[in-house]
Amino acid sequence: MAFEDLAARNSGQNILEIVRHALPKLRKSERKVANRVLEDPNRILNAALAEAAALSDVSEPTVIRFCVAIGCTGYQEFKLKLAHSLALGTTATHSVLSKDDTTTELVEKIFGYTMTSLDWARSHLNTDALGQAIALLSQARSIEFFGLGASGIVALDAQQKFPLFGVPCGAQSDTHQQLMTASMMQAGDVAVIFSNTGHTIAMIEVAEIARKGGAQVIGISGSRAPLLDHCDVAILVETLDNTDIYTPTISRIAALVVVDILCSAVGLRRDDEHGQRFENMKQLLRNQRIDGPKRPA
Repeated sequence: MAFEDLAARNSGQNILEIVRHALPKLRKSERKVANRVLEDPNRILNAALAEAAALSDVSEPTVIRFCVAIGCTGYQEFKLKLAHSLALGTTATHSVLSKDDTTTELVEKIFGYTMTSLDWARSHLNTDALGQAIALLSQARSIEFFGLGASGIVALDAQQKFPLFGVPCGAQSDTHQQLMTASMMQAGDVAVIFSNTGHTIAMIEVAEIARKGGAQVIGISGSRAPLLDHCDVAILVETLDNTDIYTPTISRIAALVVVDILCSAVGLRRDDEHGQRFENMKQLLRNQRIDGPKRPA
């Protein structure tokens, strides 16, 4: 599909969203421009064509080709659309991090980037898909969480929270154990698979195996990717991450927020008896603190 067609199809989206979706299909030189736009859209907005080319370390014709590739007639139309996006408060990312930044500047940039990206993720969440996931988790006989790398950390966080609702939960970190666990899942069980890229082969295999045994599968990914095609419920958690080593891992933070949403929603759907058991458990934990209530003699 031509990029012009892509842009036309997504005409309701802001230009930053179109740039991000087109990024993987752009030429290498055009991706340099796209990354610069996503890193610091305000700087590009105020830059002439020559300056934008210099900031992106490409030629001026390359900047023009980038604009055409994402569906604009040229640089001026691109800047008009960019201005509109920024006016709506949908700035894409933080200002570029620099080795010369002071601690105060780093704090401001990273906090700003994190909050902006989380707001982006929130505005793009499909609440219908979240509702379907909440319904499955509320009725689950058991839940298994799967993920590798940073996504594995999210899976462990979920596994730490959900047993509080009286449901057996697991989160295996070894790929062999993951495949073994998925193969033992049956009807009534729910597998929750985290993968920011959605292209991890092992996670796709886990989804296929769990579904084959009768389990329901919830996929949580940062991109529209093959994993979601193998899930009963697909939750897209889009963030504004890029591959720069100095950027914070917004994808993990956003996924953790989604875990909190699912966990809170499931907890609110439990009956009063469970609520009392939950409060008793919290009291036991408070008793473990130095300044907590004293235990009965």
